Amino acid sequence: MRQRIVRMALVAGVAVSALLVLLATCGTGGTDATGGAGGTGQSTGQSTGQPGRVRAAPVTRLTVPAAYDTSRGWEVTGLSPQYVIARPSGTIAYLERAGDARYRLRTLDPRTGRPGWAGAPWRPLGDPEVFPGLLAITTDDRQFFVTWSYGRTGDDPLTTAGSLVSLDLYDAADGARRRVEVPWADVPIVTGTGPAVLISDGRTRSAVVAPDTGEVSTVPARRLGHPKGCAACRQLTAVRGVTPKGLLVSGARGFWVPGGWFSRDRAPAGADPATGVPASVTYGHILARWQQRKGAARAATHDIWAVHHARTGKPLVKAECRRPAIEPGEYPQAVVSPGGRYVIAGNLAFDLDARTGRCFEEADGSKPLTLTTVTDAGVAYGASSARSAADALAGGGDPVAVDLATGVPEALAANVRLPAAEVAGVGLFPWTDTRDRVHLTGYRRR
Repeated sequence: MRQRIVRMALVAGVAVSALLVLLATCGTGGTDATGGAGGTGQSTGQSTGQPGRVRAAPVTRLTVPAAYDTSRGWEVTGLSPQYVIARPSGTIAYLERAGDARYRLRTLDPRTGRPGWAGAPWRPLGDPEVFPGLLAITTDDRQFFVTWSYGRTGDDPLTTAGSLVSLDLYDAADGARRRVEVPWADVPIVTGTGPAVLISDGRTRSAVVAPDTGEVSTVPARRLGHPKGCAACRQLTAVRGVTPKGLLVSGARGFWVPGGWFSRDRAPAGADPATGVPASVTYGHILARWQQRKGAARAATHDIWAVHHARTGKPLVKAECRRPAIEPGEYPQAVVSPGGRYVIAGNLAFDLDARTGRCFEEADGSKPLTLTTVTDAGVAYGASSARSAADALAGGGDPVAVDLATGVPEALAANVRLPAAEVAGVGLFPWTDTRDRVHLTGYRRR
């Protein structure tokens, strides 16, 4: 393997999105479509096979926010509980079972729900009952879908010899497929929040796969470029993501891109430069948490959250939030609007154009909102008193809509279903029926 970091430039204004959606589990029983594998796709994506069932108009009228017209949309039955969206085209990709422990990747036009290309069926590594991983990546002006699985190629169940990560890289435009296999001894963490696929062990070992060429690059732990003068950066070192300039690495007292920039030189106004922690990496941006400078009026009670440009590390916008009494086990994951203007994460919301940030919580830090989705119209959806974004999407808490221009939450009906995403003016609502069949309904915004 070539010992270098993949370096790629993103065209200005192009964002990449990869959204893993956890389905709400309440059934409606309003549909009786049956799923199926459909026809036989080719590796070039030129397949005429149909997915389980695509309907030009939804037969099920879900209870959704009033911004969506339930008489204008589409519905798909028989897909997996995850899908991803290519940016900026908006093409939706999802996995379906193709029989005999095989799976197939299919695509949809988000505006009409009509099927696009379909890949050839294949068998993933590992447990055949577990759906393969699915990612969406944009690099330069090309968009890709990536499926991946992990398993062993040998016959001895007591050894990891021969274990590898198998990836299929699909061109989102026509479904042309390239397979890449990366030897990997332990259970991997595979992400696609930058311009390449990152395989890591959650610490210092990593491999980067370029989606356009399939080239695999690795960087030894000793060459992670620990910044000079930062002894603490060598503690708790971990590879956190891929940026257009290379790997994003963090330590106990900062984060950096080797040979690029160091967080201590990119602290937002009012922050202690030696306290930056990357919480989430997404679509050309990094969400980081900072402690306030000692002596600041609210240094003991509030943290600074900032969105940084992934290429330069420059802080773009910030907000202050009350520090939790107990450190959370996981930081909120950032979600970007389709056009890239808005970023939400937990109870945080940022407008990158207006350079404004908000933290939605009571003065004492209680009853924060948990935001799940943000649209190009500047409307964020979520719920109060929800445990997490997944809990809010599954019906937990009290649903709300927030106009980010005013910052005023509006309570929604208690039984309303929140959109898991919006693309091309269509809200996407995944759900399962009483027979445990998975549906995806798309309603047009009014």
